[in-house]
Amino acid sequence: QVQLVESGGGLVQAGGSLRLSCAASGRTISDRIMGWFRQVPGKEREFVAGIGSGFGTDYADSVKGRFTISRDNAKNTMYLQMNSLKPEDTAVYYCAADRFWRATIQRAEYYYWGQGTQVTVSS
Repeated sequence: QVQLVESGGGLVQAGGSLRLSCAASGRTISDRIMGWFRQVPGKEREFVAGIGSGFGTDYADSVKGRFTISRDNAKNTMYLQMNSLKPEDTAVYYCAADRFWRATIQRAEYYYWGQGTQVTVSS
């Protein structure tokens, strides 16, 4: 079993930056696709960014050029560097990991989920 714990959320002004972390425990997940998702009340959870075991990445159009996903397999940890934040980025951010190895990020089936961390961007 894998446990995921997010940290780094908070309140920031528009244009500011935050760095989210997702620490995994229970087993190594260096060979699993991991991703970040976000959700606002009344809306479906949406994909933000994903990273493969080979460090390939994928981003939602809304965050391209502003967010950077990365991972440190030695620490079993994934990160999301968020720059140029906008009020519309306000959401609960969740990290997730696939249960099995997949060839591409687009084929990921996220099985393990963290509890979420709130990001609020004020205008």
